[in-house]
Amino acid sequence: MTTTAETPESGFAEPDPSAVALLLLARGSDPATERGVECPGDLPAASDPDLVERAAVARAKLGDQALVLGHHYQRDEVIQFADVTGDSFKLAQQAAARAESPYIVFCGVHFMAESADILTADHQQVILPDLAAGCSMADMARYDQVEDAWDVLADAGVAEGTVPVSYMNSSADIKSFTGQHGGTICTSSNAKRALEWAYEHGDKVLFLPDQHLGRNTAVREMGFDLDDCVLYNPHKADGGLTTHQLRSAKMILWRGHCSVHGRFSLDAVHDVRERIPGVNVLVHPECRQEVAGNADYVGSTEYIIQTIDAAPAGSKWAVGTELNLVRRLANQHPDKTIVFLDRMVCFCSTMNRIDLPHLVWSLESLAAGKVVNRIVVDEETAHYARLALDRMLALPAVGAKD
Repeated sequence: MTTTAETPESGFAEPDPSAVALLLLARGSDPATERGVECPGDLPAASDPDLVERAAVARAKLGDQALVLGHHYQRDEVIQFADVTGDSFKLAQQAAARAESPYIVFCGVHFMAESADILTADHQQVILPDLAAGCSMADMARYDQVEDAWDVLADAGVAEGTVPVSYMNSSADIKSFTGQHGGTICTSSNAKRALEWAYEHGDKVLFLPDQHLGRNTAVREMGFDLDDCVLYNPHKADGGLTTHQLRSAKMILWRGHCSVHGRFSLDAVHDVRERIPGVNVLVHPECRQEVAGNADYVGSTEYIIQTIDAAPAGSKWAVGTELNLVRRLANQHPDKTIVFLDRMVCFCSTMNRIDLPHLVWSLESLAAGKVVNRIVVDEETAHYARLALDRMLALPAVGAKD
């Protein structure tokens, strides 16, 4: 466990660097779990003192030709150049709404850039500054695995009555599978409505790829029992489930999780309540069920931001989500006590691969007339993925944020 050091300018307790922290800060690599670790070009050195100026010059040269999108979990050094900040779905929508910008520089992760490519016009090109910026949760559900799972459901006689509901944090392939099989996409704020829609069209749901969001929504918001949910493990024969379990279940949860939110524990909740009397525990629904069940508030990234913004001065908050965002909220609200829920560092490792050198390289390349790291979803995949997204957009508006 790392200790923490308080930054004098904000009072925010920063986790100390460690071997794990360096990997999570993208100063290391794990080829087995990322889409790539090499950048096809010469990056400027991270130590270059002119990086900020170079980014500003390239950005100014591109003007309205480029739209820079920054996810809430991005580093501040990147966020400062974002034209729009938000969650993945909001950013993809913003890209589609800015048809006058042919270049979309998406400072997020791979599945987000895919969604932007699906929703934008043909003349728009989506650029991901570092192709190594994948998503471990999205990679936990591969198309071939989900096809095999559907065959298992068919053999059990339940596929016909099962509706797939896939989280926005999934690959284009999985969104396409969902569209092909009559399902919808959801975000963490409209998951309940998406599930209600699904149960109007079938008697079971296959929820992909985040087990925790599916379980928390079913149990906390829809009144299901834990026994109504079963966990499908793609690495076990028949998902590790019997035919009876599949036929009895209402929710078939995919065995996937967020590597950031899945780290928060019930012990961390108890610990912060002991350390900070009167603290409010605010967590994302991608956290484990026992963490969400013992928190004071549970909601999407936008909900977390809005809750902190509206909180009274002097209030105390322990926030269970990505560290870059928690640090930013603490710096923006010095009149409130805002701490990271866990004492351990918890950056989104692949999101942090989008750093200032990669952004500068992308912007300077575009300014020189060279498109790099373009993300392209093939037309058939995009067609069915768009069907699933359109079904989500047709749901009654209750928010669409991840």
